[in-house]
Amino acid sequence: MLLICRLPSMPMPSTRALSWLSSCHHKVMYTSIKSPKLVPDPPDHCGRDTFISFSSNSQNSSESSEDYADKLSKQGLLKPGLYLVGTPIGNLEDITLRAIRVLKSADVILSEDTRHSGKLLKHYEIKTPLLSYHKFNESQRERTILKRLQQGEIVALISDAGTPGINDPGTELAKLCIHENIPVIPIPGPSALVAALSASGLLTNEFTFVGFLPKHARSRRERLIVSANEAATQIFYVPPHKLHQFLEETSSFFTDSRQCVIAREMTKLHEQFWRGTLGEAKEAFEQQPKGEITLLIEGKGRCNVEPPSLSELENELKDLISEGHSLSVSSW
Repeated sequence: MLLICRLPSMPMPSTRALSWLSSCHHKVMYTSIKSPKLVPDPPDHCGRDTFISFSSNSQNSSESSEDYADKLSKQGLLKPGLYLVGTPIGNLEDITLRAIRVLKSADVILSEDTRHSGKLLKHYEIKTPLLSYHKFNESQRERTILKRLQQGEIVALISDAGTPGINDPGTELAKLCIHENIPVIPIPGPSALVAALSASGLLTNEFTFVGFLPKHARSRRERLIVSANEAATQIFYVPPHKLHQFLEETSSFFTDSRQCVIAREMTKLHEQFWRGTLGEAKEAFEQQPKGEITLLIEGKGRCNVEPPSLSELENELKDLISEGHSLSVSSW
């Protein structure tokens, strides 16, 4: 059995430490590590205290050590709250070390499709339990999840691919947590819109993320009218079976000559970046393609009318005078 006691954050000889340890009244935790070791506070702790540990050769040391490590991982390294964890959009290697640590440390992982997310967790040997959380049950789940968060649990939220809350469930839960003063912590990771934009070759200093267009024709038309008149690059998510319809509708508002980029199957084996005009895209994608699609359209060109030069103004003034206009009218 291991006794761990919090020591002051100051240099202390080992003999003095042992003496202080025997008389301390600080919080005591138990585990079983077979040799003495110094255990630093996790980085999220505010204090600068140090742990000193001593152990006996207990027969149950292995099991106790695992229990303590699990407790330390969940309660020491991470503070309770809602963690929005970015996950790969295709290639399983596109995940951060921090994301893996959070997913392993969480008490529960909320997932759109537990079967789909289960493959990612299995790949990285993450054994945290999954709980389904999608657009059809998020309103029913919210209160249960909120209660768990209020009890101090660590809840991780992931989507099927990319960053949660971006055209995926999670936005309402994040709002609810903020309203209840529960920490909402983003764990940055892959995002289809950023990946597509970065490799598109279109302007990146200003862009509008539209996501999926509305289902109703009138709402879709109103959105496209707005997008077609914006100078910023427009970014859409398009289901593959609706690509041809999307291109037909957008070209009527953006015109066939507007440049676009169709990013398909990003980070996967058959990744494709198709570039051309909307008119050319309609011809190139007459057949339904496979895979998730992020489609970008260049912004409307700004009208840059250069002011006339001084000589041009003088010539125009001479022409007006020669035609019989008075100097005052010509000047106006």
